[in-house]
Amino acid sequence: MSTDTYRIGSFEFSSRLFVGTGKYAHFDQMNAALDASGCEVVTVAVRRDVLSADNRPKDGNIIDALDLERYTILPNTAGCFDAEDAVRSAKLSRELLEGMGNPGAKWVKLEVLADKKTLLPEPIGTIAATEQLVALGFDVLVYTNDDPILAKRLKDSGAVSVMPAGAPIGTGMGILNPNNVRLCIEYLKDGDPNYPVIVDAGVGTASDVTIAMELGADGVLLNTGIAGAADPVKMAAAMNHAIAAGRLAYQSGRIPKKRYASASSPFDGLIAPSR
Repeated sequence: MSTDTYRIGSFEFSSRLFVGTGKYAHFDQMNAALDASGCEVVTVAVRRDVLSADNRPKDGNIIDALDLERYTILPNTAGCFDAEDAVRSAKLSRELLEGMGNPGAKWVKLEVLADKKTLLPEPIGTIAATEQLVALGFDVLVYTNDDPILAKRLKDSGAVSVMPAGAPIGTGMGILNPNNVRLCIEYLKDGDPNYPVIVDAGVGTASDVTIAMELGADGVLLNTGIAGAADPVKMAAAMNHAIAAGRLAYQSGRIPKKRYASASSPFDGLIAPSR
């Protein structure tokens, strides 16, 4: 799998698993899980987790806890509910990461949420923020629902990756509508087969990751499915295996589903039983 690379904007990776940094019991557990996951990209809500004194973990700054030689930071706009706030958050992230000389300053995972109960994306604000951030020179990876029409509109707005949700954030319900996710991938890759599509949110266990990859996604982004598990490190290892298995299965081409049984050994040519 190490030679199976892909590009997102200015970046090239071999790992297809993106892992969040929230909800862990402590930084040692987070780092052990990140290591087990095999990921190369970690998401950080820079404004919330780094710049906000109210939300900063007691054991220090999350940026300081990460091995920045190993991981590429993907800042996100988590907790933003309108385009203006999301753009402001992205600018703050870029300013901080540029000051550190970190390559994560080049891009942003955009979230513009509709409300705190569902954490579903707000479509109009998401499109507006995408257009503004693209104009500001960001490589925008944009979180959206599993609507293929909206997904195509966001790509046309300049997003370097569209990230349809498998299920609402943190629910662990897996890929609720595989057909819609498949349609999103089809619409986004139409005429552009190398366009990266990352399934984002709602993953609960390893089989969810495999399903997303078997549908043709280029990667999966998750946080709660690992951090909220009874054993986050073991679950991270399971997700690592799952994403590799799903990718290989997709590349291999599954057999078609049939209504009736099909024997592994043909009946023709069998010797008739003696009487």
